[in-house]
Amino acid sequence: MDEQIGDIAEGNVHVRNGKILAVGKSLKVPAGVERINARGAIVLPGLVETHWHMWNTLLRSMAGRTKEKGYFPLSEVLGKAFLPSDMHVGVTLAASEALHSGITTVHDWCHNTLTPAHVDSDIEALRRSGIRARFSYGYPQGLPRDQAINLDDLRRVKGEHFSGASDGLLTLGYAARGTRYPGAYRKEWEFAREMGLPISVHANIARAFGNVDEIEVLARDGFLDQNLQVIHALTAPPAAIEALAKAGASVSLSPHTEMRMGFGLPQTGNFLAAGVRVTLSVDTTALSGNADMFTVMKAIENVENAQAENEFKLDSRRVLQMATIDGARGLGLGDRIGSLTPGKQADLIVIRTDEINMAPLTDAAELVVHAANPSNVEVVMVDGRVLKRGGRLSLVDTAALAKDAAASLRGVKQRANWG
Repeated sequence: MDEQIGDIAEGNVHVRNGKILAVGKSLKVPAGVERINARGAIVLPGLVETHWHMWNTLLRSMAGRTKEKGYFPLSEVLGKAFLPSDMHVGVTLAASEALHSGITTVHDWCHNTLTPAHVDSDIEALRRSGIRARFSYGYPQGLPRDQAINLDDLRRVKGEHFSGASDGLLTLGYAARGTRYPGAYRKEWEFAREMGLPISVHANIARAFGNVDEIEVLARDGFLDQNLQVIHALTAPPAAIEALAKAGASVSLSPHTEMRMGFGLPQTGNFLAAGVRVTLSVDTTALSGNADMFTVMKAIENVENAQAENEFKLDSRRVLQMATIDGARGLGLGDRIGSLTPGKQADLIVIRTDEINMAPLTDAAELVVHAANPSNVEVVMVDGRVLKRGGRLSLVDTAALAKDAAASLRGVKQRANWG
């Protein structure tokens, strides 16, 4: 994903002290340096996920077949029954699945900030996992429409968890409810701006949410800028798309959940044509089932080409950029991750090509987008630290975690009286 370096056949990546020292062929490495044999494999930047409600990974595939059991009532009713310990288990489960799937950076869009203890448990789970993440402080489930979030706690979180240098694995953002909440909208956004936080918001989601152009409102109110991420934007009209491009804002698309919810189809081609940065996301496994970014990439390419009735409208290499360097840029991390560039942090993955679904080795980008799955991810490295090796996670007892998740969900359902 570094255009100046390009693709290197039979190359080497030299990592030292958490950073990429060199990339090339036949690199000379000092004696005693650990070597990871990736012969015949594809080495690429870690995948960058840009919008995920990680806490509700406990609710995997629970969005039901009726309106009463749909995603929104599911999240609110069960979300209000979460204990801080449930937040920790849910986020640990999500981060572990992310790493298993080759995702080295996530955007934890936390919209269940019930108490300071819930927030702290979420952040602690991210920290313990070893993953790189933006934690975006949102609202608690069930918060009245005219009530602002706990701004004092957001200030506390920044001071206690994010007061140091920004070169750590975790950064802080604000997860906004948006313009449809007039009683709290301006107060929250202005506070986030004062705190210097990047803002992320769901906007122009679907026709079912009404015909208000939320992006136009944000532009009118002066909130469109390069630090803004807009999620979904499926109904954004051309003028709104141009406004996003002019402001330098990015969009985050999650095709699996957008289609599953009946929101519509992503406007990938329209965004790209206007010069808007497109990034990709899991959104929620309550709907998507899993955090397989390979299928997210495949869906984005195939849906766009289907809408255009053009096999060649969007190609796999461009989609891979969305899942790596463009995702990094969308989270303000483009100078640190997203490509195998000397000087950047060593966030990378190794994908085996000697397994039956990946053989024979043909075009690397096409294979990654259309053939690979999480089981092919042999090695995952974040900040130079190996978190998956030999196809197994290094820091997590996955069997014990699965049991913890099941026990946690049982408690949540009992407290919520969810049948």
